Amino acid sequence: MYAADWATLLFLVCLTLVVITRSVFEKRFVDFLRLAVSDKYLKVYRDPSHLFSGFTILLFIVQVLSLAFFLQIAMASFGLASKTDWLLFIRIFTLLGSFILIRFLIDKIIGASFNIDDFVEQFNLQKVSYRTYIGLMLLPLNIILYYSDGIHQTLISFVIGAVILFNLFAYLISLKNYQNFVAGKLFYFILYLCALEIAPYYFMYYWFTKY
Repeated sequence: MYAADWATLLFLVCLTLVVITRSVFEKRFVDFLRLAVSDKYLKVYRDPSHLFSGFTILLFIVQVLSLAFFLQIAMASFGLASKTDWLLFIRIFTLLGSFILIRFLIDKIIGASFNIDDFVEQFNLQKVSYRTYIGLMLLPLNIILYYSDGIHQTLISFVIGAVILFNLFAYLISLKNYQNFVAGKLFYFILYLCALEIAPYYFMYYWFTKY
């Protein structure tokens, strides 16, 4: 019972943050929930200033907590960890949060260095929106899986596959929106894609599988 208390508390924190966000930013939250079927949210809130709004910050916390929970549950389903290990959760949460923030800062530096600030800011805003959406959608699933006695690897694999497909869908939407820019600066885009969109995830995968 006590081993799950820390998780219960964090789940309550996540739900509280979602409720606060829903209450304070009601219209934006409704548009955000339709992100998977409509790009209205991205068109209305495309200004880079929205990246540092209260809405984004609150859901960023939910996103990192939710993704960290899912990673730990996935590792537990494959016999690599215990889902009740709160020290492991802190490590995953810290690593994941640092990874996202460092990538964001590097994106800003790359954008300034290659004079593609506008593209990087818009691209970042879309990535943050889709990644936050994934974290929010995973939250109820995390709660169910965490308190379930048995976790089926097939279900976990299916969810991982769905997340990957949704990310690919998000990238395709972004490329479609910026196809003129990509065509004009193809070399810089390929460099950006390899350095910041492929390599970091490879190293994350390597770290989790090795350690």
